[in-house]
Amino acid sequence: MNKTSKSLFTAVLIAVLGISTMVSVAVESPALVAKERLGKLIFFDTDLSLNGNQSCASCHGPGAGWAGDLSEVNAHGAVYEGSIPGAFGDRKPPSSAYATFSPIFHMDKKGLFVGGNFWDGRATGEKLGNPAADQAQGPFLNPVEQALAAPADVVTKVCAASSYGDLFKQVWGAETCDSGNVNMAYDAIALSIAAYEASPEVNSFTSKWDYSLKGAAKLTKLERKGFALFQGKGQCKSCHLSSGKNALFTDFSYDNLGLPKNPENPVYGNNPSFIDSGLGGFLASRSDYAAFAEANKGKHKVPTLRNVDLRPSSDFVKAFGHNGYFKTLEGIVHFYNTRDVLPACPGDYTEAEALAENCWPAPEVPENVNTAELGNLGLSPAEEAAIVAFLKTLSDGYIPIK
Repeated sequence: MNKTSKSLFTAVLIAVLGISTMVSVAVESPALVAKERLGKLIFFDTDLSLNGNQSCASCHGPGAGWAGDLSEVNAHGAVYEGSIPGAFGDRKPPSSAYATFSPIFHMDKKGLFVGGNFWDGRATGEKLGNPAADQAQGPFLNPVEQALAAPADVVTKVCAASSYGDLFKQVWGAETCDSGNVNMAYDAIALSIAAYEASPEVNSFTSKWDYSLKGAAKLTKLERKGFALFQGKGQCKSCHLSSGKNALFTDFSYDNLGLPKNPENPVYGNNPSFIDSGLGGFLASRSDYAAFAEANKGKHKVPTLRNVDLRPSSDFVKAFGHNGYFKTLEGIVHFYNTRDVLPACPGDYTEAEALAENCWPAPEVPENVNTAELGNLGLSPAEEAAIVAFLKTLSDGYIPIK
């Protein structure tokens, strides 16, 4: 990259990062709108995979809250097949909505790790100043996801795309597609995706809850009761922050909830001894953080609860938890309430089996389980139902009744 090109790219990069980290923008500039449109076209392009059969949207479908949108997959293992048949990941796809608000991965003043993207935080944002952009570069080259061999393969496809190749050059400069600028172009691709993920189309703040704060909708008595329990007895707000306009319902921290392993995930058939160490596994890979690995083993990122129940139809199955163990909101709320009360199941039961037998399997990672904020909440069945009712008010796309 020559000095002039590098300076131009740096200036554009700073502009993008400055915009993408804002919570809201009153009026979007034409340049940002073009970048969001480009990012959307890349996000939905299945050609950006080894076999031309998988895009970002394949695991982050808008109809399912920007998470996995295949009901039959969610109903069982909840991990998605990649471009190569038979290649599966280890975790359920997280929602890509509201992910752009996650700060750069860091340790806070309390000694807790916060920010980053992916369930284990490894998309730190340290490279591009934006965890969502760092995350966007991962699936293209992951052999169990889009499975392309190198950044150059992604760049070649983007620059030659008939539907948006010219737009990519317009937004980032024609020199971005020069053969010597692969790394620059690969970063631009990721930043384009992050711009789309930061757009109002993805983060719309149009749930019944949002409208209720504006006085344009009214929560039912049950939903209001659920919110009161969410704030109080249920202790949900400890991690899923809910105060203020445009609350994100997450603090971007990490926690070990004591989830059982999901026995239907393919990884356990291929490697029965597999243990998902989560954040601890990522920290162990970093010399600067390795000393904190054991204390964070088994922790996974606290997800936003926005769109937690968004689904294309009432019979569509969603999966909850980093490994998709839970298939119902009722089940996971009951687990939060009774994890430390009910007896241990005598095996690797599914959620349905555990609910039928009134037991819970042992946690996959017994170290560092959060026993202070869940496990024995003392909620009645009616109170559990109220919390579920409130969670269902967090789905975007609500249309207020006039």
